Amino acid sequence: MNNRTQADAGIETASDFANLIARIESSPETEPRLAAAALAAVRAGVITGEGPTTVGRIHFSRSIDPVDTATIRRILLAGNTAVSRVEADALFDIHEAALERTDHGAFDDLLVKAIAHHVLGEAGKRVPPRETALDADTALAEWADLDAGTVKRDVAVWLKNRLSRRRRSDGVLAALIMLTGTAAAWGPSIAAAIDFAA
Repeated sequence: MNNRTQADAGIETASDFANLIARIESSPETEPRLAAAALAAVRAGVITGEGPTTVGRIHFSRSIDPVDTATIRRILLAGNTAVSRVEADALFDIHEAALERTDHGAFDDLLVKAIAHHVLGEAGKRVPPRETALDADTALAEWADLDAGTVKRDVAVWLKNRLSRRRRSDGVLAALIMLTGTAAAWGPSIAAAIDFAA
């Protein structure tokens, strides 16, 4: 998702964004494209520090703050299926856009859990409701049963490509590689995978 997608969704004002969130939350079925459009709007605000998602507060460009993370969580919690690929890509886009975090690691925790939820869902594994899986107080180990055989090849390739696009050294990416069991897709050792991410 990009800024054009955001514009195509009609998100120009804070009211437009609020209406989109209301539409997402009132839908009986998960609507990944709408969620991705809302996440793209958050990303635009993260990049510029301005726009419909930053109204009423000081927001520094290229930074994720607690309100951004709460908004992202709200968007994701409206879904009732495993986190979709378009949502996962939108989360990675936000991650890559932000050079700073002022939310004490809340977005990074949410990112890892959401990606694990997506990977498990793609593998046909049973996943807990998003409300449980993405809760800040729920440890990933409580619900994610990830082993080397869990990840489908196409998902491993997608994840490797997304992790390769990192903008900076990042322990979160190492955690994703470990938690999703994709270390085997990166080479002969887990250490090499962690070195790549760190």
